[in-house]
Amino acid sequence: MTKIVIDTARAPRPIGPYSQAVIANGLFFSAGFAPLHPETGTMADTVGDQTRQVLRNLSAVLAEQGATLDDCVKVTVHLQNLKADFAEYNAAYAEFFTAPFPVRTTVGSQLLDILVEIDVVAVIPARALG
Repeated sequence: MTKIVIDTARAPRPIGPYSQAVIANGLFFSAGFAPLHPETGTMADTVGDQTRQVLRNLSAVLAEQGATLDDCVKVTVHLQNLKADFAEYNAAYAEFFTAPFPVRTTVGSQLLDILVEIDVVAVIPARALG
């Protein structure tokens, strides 16, 4: 199996020994992305704005392989405050996805100074694989 590592400056750099994303057998697997703005390193205060930034970051990495959020088949979301923040996060999330929606798991997690972290699995479109 060949793994293709995806790396772009249009999304936050990894803070550890991992890749932003990897493609294997036509599937795109992302790391969990934080809500950091890739150019400024700043972060919004609300879970809605943090969700939007995470999804913009993921969109940038997907675009490196000619894919979009519409190509996602699985989304995993970690929320610092699941009960308090779910509605606001869900509303922001809905701005980025259209039917048919990917499957999604949303869980409460202890996160380091962020309110939301998201990772995705996507199918790279045949047009982008060459």
